[in-house]
Amino acid sequence: MKAYFMRHGQTNYNVLKLCNDDPTRPVYLTEKGISQAEEAAQRLRGVKFDRIIVSELPRARQTADIVNRHHGVPVNVHPGLNDFRTGLDGEAVSKLYETIARDPMNTRIAGGETLTEHKQRILRFIDWLRQQEDRVVMVVAHEETLRVVTAHFRRLSDEAMLALKFDNTEILEFLL
Repeated sequence: MKAYFMRHGQTNYNVLKLCNDDPTRPVYLTEKGISQAEEAAQRLRGVKFDRIIVSELPRARQTADIVNRHHGVPVNVHPGLNDFRTGLDGEAVSKLYETIARDPMNTRIAGGETLTEHKQRILRFIDWLRQQEDRVVMVVAHEETLRVVTAHFRRLSDEAMLALKFDNTEILEFLL
């Protein structure tokens, strides 16, 4: 299977530098995010997807729906792809990084999950994806998800994984 992993387009929370892991919070693509998704759709126009899989967060579905205008394939929601549950939904991303600085992989904040737990959840998703019969899929998710996926396929350490950065609508390709 060939899997394309893409980060969602820019959101209002990206601009404000706020955490968001609550699917019920009204976080959506900005005009720039919509434009980014449209540009990604053009880049992917010739790819024959069997389906698109997204997290429960609206920004992932909104990005996928724009890409899917050229494909018309099923879009499935998978909660295993949800963004890292920080415990700081609606608060500054800088507060997250300050709080987890001493032990980024194992610090839990206010009932959220640790980055180690997030990593394990994403690895379970990859195992699930490998069992699917699709030949080509698009996965629209989040930066933390792309970090885990990239580290997994490139066999990177946790330290190297944490240093990875991905732009909105950046697309990665992996063979499963």
